[in-house]
Amino acid sequence: MKPSYIELFESKRLIRVYEKLLSLLESCKLCPRGCKVNRLRGEKGFCSIGKEAVVSSFFAHFGEEKELVGRYGSGTIFFAGCNLKCIYCQNYQISILGEGTPTQVEQLSKMMLYLQDIGCHNINFVTPTHVLPQIIESLLLAIPQGLRIPLVYNCGGYESLEVIRLIEGVFDIYMPDVKYFSPEVSWKYSHVRDYWQVCTQVLKEMYAQVGNLKTDAQGIASRGLIIRHLVLPNLIEESFKILEFISHHISPDCYVNIMPQYRPCFKAFEDELINRRITLQEYSKVIKYALRLGLRRGFPHNL
Repeated sequence: MKPSYIELFESKRLIRVYEKLLSLLESCKLCPRGCKVNRLRGEKGFCSIGKEAVVSSFFAHFGEEKELVGRYGSGTIFFAGCNLKCIYCQNYQISILGEGTPTQVEQLSKMMLYLQDIGCHNINFVTPTHVLPQIIESLLLAIPQGLRIPLVYNCGGYESLEVIRLIEGVFDIYMPDVKYFSPEVSWKYSHVRDYWQVCTQVLKEMYAQVGNLKTDAQGIASRGLIIRHLVLPNLIEESFKILEFISHHISPDCYVNIMPQYRPCFKAFEDELINRRITLQEYSKVIKYALRLGLRRGFPHNL
């Protein structure tokens, strides 16, 4: 399957997408926070990133979903900064402390082509929300040089609906990490009250664009929606509500990676609810609930 961004490029629509996204940086409204700082002049809002994208690392990643990893890995590019900055973030050195190197779009395009050249099955942009204009500009350089593999939008779920509609056709695979249901919980851990309200609208739009996950004959993802959900200790009711929404309002055939690997990091030790790992009992309850809802794809069944 030819990635949809090729047609966008050939029809000249991709450059118009870039121009519209770039205009949002002048009074930044790339995400729902709407900081309205002038990032074109280097000003920084909540995400802590100015005009240039900051890349922490890029490599063939073998720890992602098997449909992304395949034999040769997912070509992952980690961007510094984030519009959530969760207090338990396992990548806090990157997302909150901003570790990384300011990267010109020419360099970013070369990273993509390198990852494709070493056999990666996709380009996996981790935390792309706040650097979308830079990513699209780099695509405008990489596509004429032969970029042809699927693009993955690997985000935290707190996205601008307007922006997600604008980028339709650019990304083959959406992979939001759906975190919370309750505004009290999302405020406590990610400094945002309208997370669920925003995220549900965005999930519906992502699904409308790409549908359920599709794979090729080798089981490698080519297009579709992958939802991640990290189970948090003492908060499995949040997990239940999220899974209910996915089953009832997205699709029971949706690929849902229910993740058990939470561990307390950064400031999580200061919170009595999340200052420990989850138990097998907690994880098992979430898995069994997902199965009762009719969900089947993306998580183990034998717990």
